[in-house]
Amino acid sequence: MNKSQKAASIEELKGVFGSAGVVVVVHYAGLSVADMEDLRGRLREQGGAVKVVKNRLAKIALDGSNGEDGDNLFKGPVAIAYSEDPITAPKAVAAFAKDHDKLAIIGAVMGEEVLDANGVKSLAELPSLDELRGKIVGLLQAPATKLAGVTQAPAGQLARVFSAYGAKDAA
Repeated sequence: MNKSQKAASIEELKGVFGSAGVVVVVHYAGLSVADMEDLRGRLREQGGAVKVVKNRLAKIALDGSNGEDGDNLFKGPVAIAYSEDPITAPKAVAAFAKDHDKLAIIGAVMGEEVLDANGVKSLAELPSLDELRGKIVGLLQAPATKLAGVTQAPAGQLARVFSAYGAKDAA
């Protein structure tokens, strides 16, 4: 890799660290190419990506913004999984790690915060942005549905009473 390629790679990594909601760092040693493609596919479906990075270039791209804690994540053969949504990448990586022992979650960089493996697993347990939106819509619709049911109930009862009187008079 020559200087211009390194500079381009560093700029790309700076963009990833700057725009991603979270960057999960994992050790991938021992995973097959098919396993890595499976992980890439899972993340791509959810709007994320996986990239194998050189440790030195990642540390330069971080530029000490997260101190030693951020630099300590990049040791050994690492890959980064990232997404704009801070829940998507941790959730996909944690689910993949349950099925594949060789994938080890090291930590994550989330803005200025550096998370350990337990922090990433905690993030993975949170509901995604779409799930939260669905819950909010459900909560907003529930009172209206109940109100409609309550206001329709007396009218329905009245109609049944009139129907019963009509049937009684006809008989």
